[in-house]
Amino acid sequence: MLNKTVPDERLENQLREAGYRSVCGVDEAGRGPLSGPVVAAACILPAGCVIPGLNDSKKLTPKQRDRLYDAVRDVALAYAVGTASPEEIDELNILNATMLAMRRAIEGLPVPADFALIDGNCARGIAIPHQTVISGDALSVSIAAASILAKVTRDRICLENDREYPEYGFAKHKGYGTKEHMDALRRLGPCPLHRRSFLKFLSDGENGK
Repeated sequence: MLNKTVPDERLENQLREAGYRSVCGVDEAGRGPLSGPVVAAACILPAGCVIPGLNDSKKLTPKQRDRLYDAVRDVALAYAVGTASPEEIDELNILNATMLAMRRAIEGLPVPADFALIDGNCARGIAIPHQTVISGDALSVSIAAASILAKVTRDRICLENDREYPEYGFAKHKGYGTKEHMDALRRLGPCPLHRRSFLKFLSDGENGK
């Protein structure tokens, strides 16, 4: 049933009725990959905003996401992206690094938000009133918009990474643990973009320890 859900404004409207004026949706991309940053986005949409085709970024093709990325940026009242680096992921762990990227996105909004709707079931250190929403990118338009911004931004970072380290195939697998990526890691060892704490399948020697 959930996969047929289309995000709408019900959560945002409830918060507006409660007196909040700048509700941002927050989502992340890239918690699972073996390399690259985790990327979060925060987005404030105007009331009544309709973006045809807007949905959870995972349900869309790359072309659809690229189109919606531009559409979201065109209509948003404010948006911002925050990242946490592979080094920060290794130091803090992926959950805490994700929270850091989310905080950076919220704090980077050019129009301050007074409430945050956050995808998932965990939020730490968020300075403004907030609510977590499980499967929020399929329920809330502002979270869905943030999911597009985060996913497209991260995919574009992976394309840049591929130009820097073409031998790993980042443009194709976006850092996820595909057979091609893991074979390259075993053959070449990690590069500076890899999350060392995610490479447990490598021996100590291959992992550079």
